[in-house]
Amino acid sequence: MKIAIIGASGNIGSRITQEALTRGHDVTAIVRHPEKVSKESVSLEVQRGDVEDVEQTAALIKDHDAVVVSYSPGWGPDTEYHKHVEIARKVLEAAKKAGVKRLLNVGGAGSLNTEGGTQLVDTPDFPEAWKEGASAQRDSLKVYQEEQELDWTFFSPAIIIEPGERTGKFRYDTENPVVNEKGESRISRQDFAVAVLDELEDPQFIRQRFTIGY
Repeated sequence: MKIAIIGASGNIGSRITQEALTRGHDVTAIVRHPEKVSKESVSLEVQRGDVEDVEQTAALIKDHDAVVVSYSPGWGPDTEYHKHVEIARKVLEAAKKAGVKRLLNVGGAGSLNTEGGTQLVDTPDFPEAWKEGASAQRDSLKVYQEEQELDWTFFSPAIIIEPGERTGKFRYDTENPVVNEKGESRISRQDFAVAVLDELEDPQFIRQRFTIGY
């Protein structure tokens, strides 16, 4: 496959890029700072791009089989979290202009449900520092859910996603966090990338959200 990865230099985007290259795919890394991506493979093309520019994004993703959106405005004070929604709309518009039907968006875990049906971001114990960003990611999920033309997938990670091992062994759900015997919802960034490529190669969640965990 020929895969465009928006945000390929980030903590998660870089793992997705590596996993795609390892599996023999051709990758176009679309990043704001190309110097952050090492040209380690002949199958990797690095392009400077601003995902807020619809025309430019459409030109960069044209002729690709799929687009992975691993965009983040960052975290912390003064972060423009509202851009999660803006970027979702702009990427969908760019994909239509480029004629690319398949998109996978890296989302957040805050919109996953508790056993009682309340979304995590709305629970009293949800960390206040993450609330605004998680709420914006939830709003971006709604943008995708309204899209009926493209084959999108919204991928929410486990509640805790961190560097770790690539095991290739995890479990799936769609609306609820996957928890282990200790009640923890965890996944490594490496296994998150595995699940991204598994979904691109053998789609199971077209126009759906899904999540994973150990």
